[in-house]
Amino acid sequence: MPDIGHDHRADGEQMKAESFLPDDYRPAEDEPFMNERQTEYFRRKLLAWKADLLADSRDTIEGLQDSTRNIPDVTDRASEETDRAIELRTRDRQRKLVAKIDSALRRIDEGEYGYCEVTGEPISLKRLDARPIATMSLEAQERHERREKVHRDD
Repeated sequence: MPDIGHDHRADGEQMKAESFLPDDYRPAEDEPFMNERQTEYFRRKLLAWKADLLADSRDTIEGLQDSTRNIPDVTDRASEETDRAIELRTRDRQRKLVAKIDSALRRIDEGEYGYCEVTGEPISLKRLDARPIATMSLEAQERHERREKVHRDD
């Protein structure tokens, strides 16, 4: 008798996704764009990247806490403050990357991942593999950067 009232679909879908994606899988141009295997591949890639960034961020915080000691030598203190500023800038960059990764994961859930937000055309698999947070095709990105440069030079 079927189990009524309990929806096991989410667990079942997760298991299915894990079982159908071999470790050596790479998205290929000759398969349907953003099929289940491709979206799962990019989801895993994004989640692994996010986990790495968060681990780095934890290490940075611990390092900053360790280095809050009083250093009497002015040169050593200046060097320490420079290192801290670099660490904080790196951490800020990591925080922004994590936000972009979360946005890409949301696009996967909404079925919009892999499509250019400007043209609606598919973003090349090669570009997505190199930069999984890409939101524009290479052509649209280049046009965008040229426009920005023109406005900056004014």
